[in-house]
Amino acid sequence: MTEKTALTPATHTTPPAKFSHGVKKGNILQVAGQVGFLPAVEGQAPTPAGPTLREQTLQTLANVRAILEEGGASWDDAMMIRVYLTDVDHFAEMNEIYNAYFEEQGLKEAPAARTTVYVGLPKGLLIEIDALAVLS
Repeated sequence: MTEKTALTPATHTTPPAKFSHGVKKGNILQVAGQVGFLPAVEGQAPTPAGPTLREQTLQTLANVRAILEEGGASWDDAMMIRVYLTDVDHFAEMNEIYNAYFEEQGLKEAPAARTTVYVGLPKGLLIEIDALAVLS
C-alpha cells in the first residue's frame, strides 16, 4: 500500500488546525483550500497579499502551485480546481485574472476542470482555491 504524505512547502506556515496543506498518495495529490497569504515569515502570523481580488487571486494561485510543486506536480497535472468566492460580483473579474494567469503558464495539457462556488470566508479574504492533481 502506498504511504500518504503531508505536503507543506517552505512558503507555508504550519496549518492552524489538524489538516495538511496538501496530501499525496501514490499518483494523487490533493491541495487543501488556499487563500492569498504572502509567503511565511518565521515568527509572524500569515499576512494577506492585499485587499484587492487581483492581489489575493494571484497569491492564492501561487500558494496552490507551491504545494503542487512540493508534491512533484504542475498545473498540467491538475484535474480539478475549485474556486470559492465571497462575492458573486467578483466572478467576471476573477475569470479575467484566472484566464490571464493560466495563459502565462504555458500549459501543455488540457486545462483542469473548474467549479466556482460562493462562500463565507474570514474577514478580508475574498477567494480560496483548492486543486486535485494526478501525476503520470
